[in-house]
Amino acid sequence: MGKTAVEKIFDAHTVDQPAPGVYVLRLDRVFCHEITTPIALNDLVAIGKDRVFDPDKIKAVIDHVTPAKDSKTAEQGKTMRDWARRHNIKDFFDIGRNGVCHAIFPEKGFVRPGFTIIMGDSHTCTHGAFGAFAAGVGTTDLEVGILKGVCTMRHNDSIKVNLNGKLPEGVYSKDVILSVIKLLTVNGATDQVIEFAGEAVKNMSMEARMTLSNMAIEAGATCGICYPDEVTVDYLWEFIKDEFPSKEAALKEYSKFLPDPDAVYSKVLDLDVSTLEPVTTFNYKPDQVKTVREMTGTPVDQVYIGSCTNGRIEDLRIAAKVLKGHKISDRVRGIVSPATPKIYAQALEEGLLKIFSDAGFCVTNPTCGACLGMSNGVLANGEVCASTTNRNFNGRMGKGGMVHLMSPATAAATAIAGHIVNSELYKG
Repeated sequence: MGKTAVEKIFDAHTVDQPAPGVYVLRLDRVFCHEITTPIALNDLVAIGKDRVFDPDKIKAVIDHVTPAKDSKTAEQGKTMRDWARRHNIKDFFDIGRNGVCHAIFPEKGFVRPGFTIIMGDSHTCTHGAFGAFAAGVGTTDLEVGILKGVCTMRHNDSIKVNLNGKLPEGVYSKDVILSVIKLLTVNGATDQVIEFAGEAVKNMSMEARMTLSNMAIEAGATCGICYPDEVTVDYLWEFIKDEFPSKEAALKEYSKFLPDPDAVYSKVLDLDVSTLEPVTTFNYKPDQVKTVREMTGTPVDQVYIGSCTNGRIEDLRIAAKVLKGHKISDRVRGIVSPATPKIYAQALEEGLLKIFSDAGFCVTNPTCGACLGMSNGVLANGEVCASTTNRNFNGRMGKGGMVHLMSPATAAATAIAGHIVNSELYKG
């Protein structure tokens, strides 16, 4: 019987099987940020185990509240800073050099096909876009990962999602993943891995694939995997060129993590993306999805463009294309947060930030703050935000606030209109 992608990754990393279906995996990377990691660090200190398994395999960043907004968040940052210095963790990205974790770590070349990665963050699944197994974990698992470089995982069944056809103009990966979540529901992939396959995925950039994998967790999945191919190798080449004699050799090596033709899946979902149109969420679950056409006219108070889902340069280019030559509605406040300093600099050089500023947007530093209602864009009770983020739970961006998830193109068009509307890029 053939094996799925995740089964092949597990086989390559298993160091013990203490019980049927339970695997102790060797970790290639442990990622850390200042919201969940300090709890683990303080506990390790308290039990006399203030050590790290390998400082070169641990990558850390301050990204959720940056710069600190109060004494508590300042202490969280200090805990991370002191720990990184104690253990010579060179890849620690402090304020001014930091970025949203799931954007800056791939950008730095820290993610490779076949890797095993954990982090105390549910959207760690983003890194599955490279053909890696990447999972969000709790404090205890994070402590063990930092200390020993291993993590215990149960066997993950896989769901295969075949994305066939060609995306219509003005329809993007965000529309695709929201449509998939609608079909699977928020519990439809619980404790499973989603493997994204098909012509549409092959034609996507790495940025777009990261959007797909990023929101696999919103269907309950542990990870969302895209298969490594030429696009993956091209993205990584500057980081791996000394490891392989050619791109073809790299692809051959990474192809060993592709699923077998006779791999067994718990479910196979086929979706013809050529039939899709732009969509957005309503109410308070990411599987509550309607077409933008159905939601047209819904007023909003804030538009947010950024996050680990849609804060990359591709996203900013799309939004700026819609905004160029326009002003946003007087009833709307617009906020844009490029996901990393590199993306910020690129957007500045390309004139994108001027387009945002001229349109009336506030341009902020890279941060996760607004996405989970901590800083840089928190909603007041009763306010509504059109957002390119990944989660629309009740109160997610602020107590009593409503979030409508959508693509950067739809968010930009909504900012101009003052209510939810399709962008001019969609020709349907």
